[in-house]
Amino acid sequence: MIHPRVAIVVVTYNSVAEIGACLDSLRGVSGAEVIVVDNASSDATCAEVRRRNVRLIANPENTGFAAAVNTGVRATDSPLVLLLNPDAHVLRGLDSLAACFDDPRTGGAGGLLLSPDGSPQTGFLARRLPSPATLIFEALGLNRIWPRNPVNWHYRCFDFDPMVRQHIEQPPGAFFMFRRTAWEQVRGFDERFWPVWFEDVDFCARLKADGWTVCYEPNAVATHRGAHSIRSLSVEKRQRYWYLGLLGYAGKHFSPVIFRFVCLAVMAGAAGRAVAGVRWAGVRSLAVYAAVFQLALRSMFTQRRAGDLVLCSIRREIR
Repeated sequence: MIHPRVAIVVVTYNSVAEIGACLDSLRGVSGAEVIVVDNASSDATCAEVRRRNVRLIANPENTGFAAAVNTGVRATDSPLVLLLNPDAHVLRGLDSLAACFDDPRTGGAGGLLLSPDGSPQTGFLARRLPSPATLIFEALGLNRIWPRNPVNWHYRCFDFDPMVRQHIEQPPGAFFMFRRTAWEQVRGFDERFWPVWFEDVDFCARLKADGWTVCYEPNAVATHRGAHSIRSLSVEKRQRYWYLGLLGYAGKHFSPVIFRFVCLAVMAGAAGRAVAGVRWAGVRSLAVYAAVFQLALRSMFTQRRAGDLVLCSIRREIR
């Protein structure tokens, strides 16, 4: 059983196939408040939630993942909040996860995520915060072509032992507990990351910058299928959302000079993907990557703070 000081927030978007089993996995979690924040699903997600005795906040529009998380946190006064994806099923150990916060320096904690076949999700369940080289390699597609390169090895923590409790920099938002006071101190999730990608990375970066530590607890275990919401998106939208989140993160956390190098990598990567995409997906792909290329180009020469420019441009660019 888990201490009643924990609230569990689940953000849904067209999650009818997953949310029922997710909520059922929480039936044995005694004393924790469960809040589902739905981002204007067009399927029967809300009806599935209402069949269970949990609180539902149904947003009239898709506010984005970050804003939905903040909505859920504000809806409870619990000192600890567990952020859980609809395609994650808690198996055990939430008490162990909550015990990480007995250390007053702990701002966040993640647990062991298993794939449906029972194997640890290596490369996902713990990562280091992205360096400029990491994002440049990602934008250029080098990590996909050469996944075991030293930059990607360091970023995805391929040297990580998933059975050892330790400090990490970035657990995934799929199974992530954090302290309310830490969330308040860093002013919550940045809602300008819309609709998804890099908002949890940015949150962890701000926790670290403000002196909080993040713990990994292997005795807290959940299964995780992954990427359920984005499967309903076109490949073009997925690419656009990801690139823009990357630019927003780089603009916030890197110097102007380094940010411009990231912009150049995004432009080069977008150009390469545009050529490949036209071959396989036609002119729609060209339009998507042309928009990303143009945003990166404009960001290089702006006199405003790069992160503010990119983040404030996201909704306009992707709709």
